Amino acid sequence: MHSSPPPSRSALWLPIFAGLSASLVSIGLARFAYTPLIPSLIQAHWFSASDVVYLGAANLVGYLIGALIGRPVAQRTSNKTALRLMMFAVTLSFFACGFPLSVSWFFGWRLLSGVAGGAIMVLVAATVLPHVPASRRGLASGAIFLGIGLGIAGSGTIVPPLLSLGLQQTWFGLGLLSLVLTAASWFGWPSEVHHTGVTPSIDEPKTATDPRVYLLFAQYAFMAAGLVPAMVFLVDYVARGLGAGPHVGALIWVMYGLGAIIGPVSYGFLADQFGAKVSIRLVLVVQAIAVGLLAISSSFAALALLAVILGSFPPGIVPLALARVHELIPQHHQQQVAWSRATVSFATFQAIAGFAYSALFNASGGHHALLFVIAAGAIVVALLLEQGMRLLNRRDDLLPALD
Repeated sequence: MHSSPPPSRSALWLPIFAGLSASLVSIGLARFAYTPLIPSLIQAHWFSASDVVYLGAANLVGYLIGALIGRPVAQRTSNKTALRLMMFAVTLSFFACGFPLSVSWFFGWRLLSGVAGGAIMVLVAATVLPHVPASRRGLASGAIFLGIGLGIAGSGTIVPPLLSLGLQQTWFGLGLLSLVLTAASWFGWPSEVHHTGVTPSIDEPKTATDPRVYLLFAQYAFMAAGLVPAMVFLVDYVARGLGAGPHVGALIWVMYGLGAIIGPVSYGFLADQFGAKVSIRLVLVVQAIAVGLLAISSSFAALALLAVILGSFPPGIVPLALARVHELIPQHHQQQVAWSRATVSFATFQAIAGFAYSALFNASGGHHALLFVIAAGAIVVALLLEQGMRLLNRRDDLLPALD
């Protein structure tokens, strides 16, 4: 069996650039550019304050739908076609959101942008990573999901100047940027890698039902519940909750964006160096402390530092969880199935949390700190599940010795 020559540097970076563009458009901009728009949407009387919060959750519900339909759509067409289609759908939704025709119109387009984000999240790594040497996959998946971080940072730096032109122009500006990235990445997608000659092994079903895989799904779900409050309410907390005003709120969001740029590549590098299991444990401890501190911090320096740490988490855990799936499951096809299930569990909890936190926020009269305390609790649960994993590992180590 002759080994194929290693791919050239340009052959490697084109698919990674396409992946980065996809995550930038579909999650970085489609979801995160909405956060700094919230105060303006309310002030311009496009929608009421309670409607705006629920419209934010529409994207999270769409994300869940996208995570469920991503693989079926790709099987009907191809990964490449599905990814192009989803990027185009997001671009269309930006332009459509420039027209506040009704709450249901807006909800529909926000939902569609979420669907595209979920589908892209399921497909993008499976499309790009087979073309990357195994030892570099953590770093490569970090580079792909760096798009999310760039979108978060971009939303904090692009949205304010766009807003000075007007709310409609802001949506059109985001649509234009999305269109440029969709066009730039159009021919960067690689052709599918067909794993010929790989027959399903007898132990494959066992791999798919490995309890550690299900524990990872549960962990990933609680991580999702833990990252929602800072992601959705951080700017509002600083601007209105602490009375610092929208300008300071925007500055803190830029710091969150800076963290989001650092997160994916550094977490991916951690996974390559120390393994995903140890890296996840370390990251969860740091995040639980940071979210807890957010509830009691008010100085700008503390908030800025916490924003960087918290910002690294949403895009950073993606390459970590993906690396953990690859550690637990050797077969490529099973990895894809497990990754889409992990994304579905993440998306489910994220959507439920989005609505639950929104309802709690409205019911508590806008009590931000309460949301952050609950979020810290969710991350602690994810950490305790890690202890469950360790017990399972210990049991597995003991069983051969007892035999």
